[in-house]
Amino acid sequence: MIPYSTQLIEEDDIAAVVEILKSSHLTQGAKVEEFENELAHYVSGKHCIVFNSATSALHAAYDVCGIGEGDEIITTPISFVATSNMAIAVGAKPIFCDIKMDGNIDESLIEALITPRTKAIVPVDFAGKPVEIRTINAIAKKHGLAVIEDASHALGSDIEGGKIGSFADMTIFSFHAIKPITTGEGGAIVTDNDEYARKLRLFRSHGMIKKQLWNSDMVSLGYNFRLTEFAAALGLSQLHKLDRFINIRETIARYYDERFEGHKLFSTITIPKSEQSARHLYPLLLNPELHCVKEEIFNELQEKNLGVQVHYKPIYQNSFYKERYGEMRLSTTELFYRAELSIPCHQKMSLDDAHTVADTVLEVIDKYAYRGCSF
Repeated sequence: MIPYSTQLIEEDDIAAVVEILKSSHLTQGAKVEEFENELAHYVSGKHCIVFNSATSALHAAYDVCGIGEGDEIITTPISFVATSNMAIAVGAKPIFCDIKMDGNIDESLIEALITPRTKAIVPVDFAGKPVEIRTINAIAKKHGLAVIEDASHALGSDIEGGKIGSFADMTIFSFHAIKPITTGEGGAIVTDNDEYARKLRLFRSHGMIKKQLWNSDMVSLGYNFRLTEFAAALGLSQLHKLDRFINIRETIARYYDERFEGHKLFSTITIPKSEQSARHLYPLLLNPELHCVKEEIFNELQEKNLGVQVHYKPIYQNSFYKERYGEMRLSTTELFYRAELSIPCHQKMSLDDAHTVADTVLEVIDKYAYRGCSF
């Protein structure tokens, strides 16, 4: 089975972890700070604070910018549930904005959703393709809102050479196993705001500061959201390979672009020349005449050892959200969900693998051309 995305762990990664396992500190040592410093440098950010997951990082980001009971954030329904779940965890309500057919939030619709309760805009760089962050920043500045960019798919993505991580008030990264680099589980926040950084460090470690000798003081409510030393060692080793990993993903994605160009039954998402995507995902968008047979196409591709996936079921379709906020539908979100199918694209693949994937995708999808859907 060729998965849609996966980690690549090499011998030097293993050696880096083993070195920490043989050391005196498995947590709260120097390796976490070294990882933070190098990650901040990579994305041209002032501060980097790492966490045990991107979910924890989102929770922390919402808390430290003062989002709480009765507040609202504006975000996308095409994301993993953590983006909006953590807003609910601090007492806020996620307001879902419709998307464009590239999977990213439709920035032209954001301003109409702003109310006196809105505290932040939380876009997601879907599949690694950067959102229109400059436009979003301008809207936020006009209304006095924070911008928290969920870049869990987008470590290494850039806009005109500026790395994602250097644009928003806070930027969230994920180091889950299938992301561009991994620490197993893990996440980070990059920010240029000194006060946010101070509060984030407190939030991830029980709200405690050290004073003298054994004396410490809990000055705010916090959690144990710390990343371990061995996870940081793996992340640091992986970070040194990030550009190589992205280059492999980009090579495979461009091959797909050429093979699939102009296909009559599906389309792909174009990345502008001024942008670089981390290529966390390679989405296909099935034409409407294939939406009714998408499950059959999915199953057949799986049977042919392609680990395809769908990203994502709209968050508001989950039972928890329907029970809490009622039924809702956003037209482009619904269309995108019916159309999207992610195919394998990752740094473990060769061009021969990509050739196999493309051949299989074309063979299977073309079989369903005669079926069509009734409208």
